[in-house]
Amino acid sequence: MAKTSVLTPQAEDFPRWYQDVVAKAELAENGPARGTMVIRPYGWALWEGMQSEVDQRIKAAGAQNAYFPLFIPESYLNKEADHVEGFSPELAVVTHGGGKELEEPLVVRPTSETVINAYFSKWLQSYRDLPLLINQWANVVRWELRPRLFLRTTEFLWQEGHTCHASEQDARDYALRILHEVYEDFMVSVLGVPVLTGLKTENERFAGADQTWTCEAMMGDGKALQMGTSHLLGQNFAKVFETQFLTETGDREYAWQTSWGVSTRMVGGLIMTHGDDAGLRIPPKLAPIQVVVLVVRDEDGAGDKAAALAKQLQAAGVRVELDNRDGQFGRRAVEWELKGVPLRLEVGPRDIAGGTATLVRRDKGEKESTPLDGLPTRIPEMLDEIQKALHRQAQQRQEKRTVDAATVDEAIEGARTGFARIKWDPSGDLEKRLNQESVSVRCLRRPDGSVPLTTDEDDLVAVVARAY
Repeated sequence: MAKTSVLTPQAEDFPRWYQDVVAKAELAENGPARGTMVIRPYGWALWEGMQSEVDQRIKAAGAQNAYFPLFIPESYLNKEADHVEGFSPELAVVTHGGGKELEEPLVVRPTSETVINAYFSKWLQSYRDLPLLINQWANVVRWELRPRLFLRTTEFLWQEGHTCHASEQDARDYALRILHEVYEDFMVSVLGVPVLTGLKTENERFAGADQTWTCEAMMGDGKALQMGTSHLLGQNFAKVFETQFLTETGDREYAWQTSWGVSTRMVGGLIMTHGDDAGLRIPPKLAPIQVVVLVVRDEDGAGDKAAALAKQLQAAGVRVELDNRDGQFGRRAVEWELKGVPLRLEVGPRDIAGGTATLVRRDKGEKESTPLDGLPTRIPEMLDEIQKALHRQAQQRQEKRTVDAATVDEAIEGARTGFARIKWDPSGDLEKRLNQESVSVRCLRRPDGSVPLTTDEDDLVAVVARAY
């Protein structure tokens, strides 16, 4: 693997390595207000790719996109006691506008269950309107005391889905459909990130929900990152906002609801799952640039040949960038390595003379000479190989750094380097002891690895870890 001193080595200081990658790969910078961030074009391209893939899956699940206000009357949040209690420490509240004190303070959107229910109660009339499936892409604000770019910021970007159903079973089925068919499928097949799906404990579930299901991923340092969640809200919000419908028998009933979301935190998860000491490693399905054709020296027709090759690859459906800039070749190569472009094709005078190009796979860092003829056919196959290799490496790390624990002490020790599995104790003693050591229950799973429906099921296994 090619190494560079541009970044702090992961083994030396993983958090510092992460900060170096975000800055030097030109993904994002801190905004002028504490906890905000400026997402730079390359970072935005990653988010755009994620957004596009997730949006396609959401629409395939039947939801439609809409938009709801950024400012929410404070009284809306006060209607649901658990919800306001859970979010109160994180709220940003506007008390003045237009030079005057507002009659009612406005909360800057932390999530939209309340305001969306205010409109669901208008739109939902009868069982014929169900299921009502709405999603929005938006920004939200949660006052963050310890910000870290992409992972925890005061303002971040996300999608939040909100739905109404005729029965609890329909709502639960849809929440789990989103968990598996939208989130898990995207994270595994596009991000190349293996995730554990499971049920959150009562202490960890979303404020105001009956149940919360989660996708948990292991980062390169063994810590867990919550990549996305899907919630069964029951009838909690429906009752306080009078979100009712007329049944087929003529009765009025409260809707059963879900909400679910993923955010720009996934960019951080991508970095920390696949990155190495040379920088990013982006899975080809997501990569804004899948192949960079790099001119070593524009002599003896190398520049023209590189440009022709780039056009051929583009015609074959490959996202390609031609780098024929002036400047030191080595520095440009390191830049593309840092940005994690899956494949690099280096074309110089020697290559042209031999009818070849030098090919560098980012996942391996090894160079090989390859014939120019046939590259437009070979490259898509190689990109597929890289996609699978990145997922396989992350999966192997997760398996290697996951242990089965018979005692709480063993679980705490296992969480120093990765995940630990331990029999769930619903009394609360296990969770309390873990939390004292900065270890948390990331999710509950059945012994066969499937997702439980409630925390009351017998023989559940707790997956515990230190987390971001």
